[in-house]
Amino acid sequence: MNRKTIIPLAFIVAVVAGGASYWARHNGEPAPAALTLYGNVDIRQVQLAFNGSERIEQMLATEGERVKKGQLLARLDSQRLAQSVDMQQAQLAGQQQVLARLLAGNRPEEIGKAQADAEAASVDATNAERTYQRAKALVAQQFVAQQQADNARAAADGAQAKLKAARETLRLAVLGPRKEDIAAARAAVQVSQAALALARKQLADASLYAPADGTIQDRILEPGDMASPQRPVYTLALTDPVWVRAYVPGPDLGKLKPGMRAEISTDSYPGKHYRGWLGYISPSAEFTPKAVETTEVRTSLVYQVRVFVCNPQNELRLGMPATVNIALSQPASSETEHCRNP
Repeated sequence: MNRKTIIPLAFIVAVVAGGASYWARHNGEPAPAALTLYGNVDIRQVQLAFNGSERIEQMLATEGERVKKGQLLARLDSQRLAQSVDMQQAQLAGQQQVLARLLAGNRPEEIGKAQADAEAASVDATNAERTYQRAKALVAQQFVAQQQADNARAAADGAQAKLKAARETLRLAVLGPRKEDIAAARAAVQVSQAALALARKQLADASLYAPADGTIQDRILEPGDMASPQRPVYTLALTDPVWVRAYVPGPDLGKLKPGMRAEISTDSYPGKHYRGWLGYISPSAEFTPKAVETTEVRTSLVYQVRVFVCNPQNELRLGMPATVNIALSQPASSETEHCRNP
């Protein structure tokens, strides 16, 4: 066989072999039943700090200690804060008494005194008017000087003015305090109540409680240190949720739906599997992270996914490499699944 015949035959064989290989890959082999992803365990961390500035009196938790939600972790020196609460309570009590006095109005004895003063002023006014009339008659008969009659007239006018003032005082005593005074007293009580609530809140903030179940990762300050909202006291690693952060290539993205059950394994516990479910799929693509990139995939776009994991024995640690297997034939389950469910 000559050279010109060998070259076309080799080309035909290569084309047939390539086509057979392509057909075997895309048509002859069954689709994979599961999708395997690789990632790392991720755990949320909380920086715990006092919502106030004072010296730390007690630190009640240490590194590695598991704590429950609501557990007391530390206390500040609260003497000054407690005294502030006492002061605000006393001020509120005083404002409440002022308001109570205004709402009660004048006492019957005060009204009775105002009424007696009005009656006495009425008697004085009547007597002064009679004196003036007598003086006026005597002036007409030229028994007394005109000056005496003028003095009597002035005294009568003064008595009438005093009578009017006494009657107004009686009317005000019966009416009681003004509405504006009562409203101002109510407002003063509200101000004192708010100040007391603030003082109590500051006293309550002198105690630091765990916001959730977790493990104390770092104990940063010690008794005697000056605490403030900007200075963390503890770092708390939350025990729930725990998830595996992984990345899925774009062609496999359509195979996943939130809520799909997953099986997670780690190199630290060979043969042990953890139950989980797909909780989050990123809405945007990104380049393969440097922590997992290789020469082949570093220019590929991937999507971040989070697979929530049940960790009842607290065996999974932050950053631990993990393998996630997701069966693709399963129906999507509820996104609100919890580890307590079987």
